[in-house]
Amino acid sequence: MIRALELFSGLGGWRCALGDRGRVVAAYDVSEAANATYALNHGDVPKARELATVPQAELEAHAADSWLLSPPCQPFCRMGNHLGLEDRRSLAFLHLMEIFRQTLPEHLVLENVAGFLDSDAHALLSDRLRAHGMHQLDLQACPSHFGLPNQRPRVFIVASRKPLKALPQPQLPTRPISDFLDAVEDEGLYLRASKDARHHQGLDLVEAGDLRSACFIGGYGRRFVGSGSFLKTERGVRRFSPSEVARLLGLPEGFRFPEALSLEARYRLLGNSLSIPVAAWALDHL
Repeated sequence: MIRALELFSGLGGWRCALGDRGRVVAAYDVSEAANATYALNHGDVPKARELATVPQAELEAHAADSWLLSPPCQPFCRMGNHLGLEDRRSLAFLHLMEIFRQTLPEHLVLENVAGFLDSDAHALLSDRLRAHGMHQLDLQACPSHFGLPNQRPRVFIVASRKPLKALPQPQLPTRPISDFLDAVEDEGLYLRASKDARHHQGLDLVEAGDLRSACFIGGYGRRFVGSGSFLKTERGVRRFSPSEVARLLGLPEGFRFPEALSLEARYRLLGNSLSIPVAAWALDHL
């Protein structure tokens, strides 16, 4: 059974993907909204600590054999600044790599955007893994191969002290978007006619019967173009609701947000989360 540290834990995507493979012995995240959502759904409260300041002894005290982590993707994403390790949002990752010199988990699984593969962060992580004789797989996968009508290509760095072998992806038939929609739609999500007209040319429009939707990013609640798909119905054009995005990510049906959490905050947490079936497939390699 895996004893995992969930680092940059967010709303608990790695915990959902872990399932009965093991348990999370400690989670870390600095976001108050993320930690409240994590506690509501999983019962445990993550440690509200900046990972860049957590001492090695504290992480060792959890006696975890695995690190599961999704570091901030902005330094590596297509629409980011491409600063890599020079980006301040990489400070926590750099600190963990320093700890990694001495503290060696049995396994590590890291998720990030495709740009991570060609980054200085990937090079540093690979150097650390080689120095300790760990085996490494660089995997790429998209939920569209797992039956989900969502395009969210990601890389997974899977490392272990034991030999690893890449597993085939399931290639499941894609379900239509209609399977993931709320029974009763939120009328407040419809765009006003003026906004629809202004952004219509750049919107990624999909319909209920379609088999694809664009990747939903953290700015979906604020941005229009390039932030995710919008649903076209007989009534007009609307955003997907947070619960609909959650289903497209593979989160469990009973997943909830704190009532006081704003709509934008919910979208931000979802945009920074994982596709659960894809993350579970990555964990199957251990």
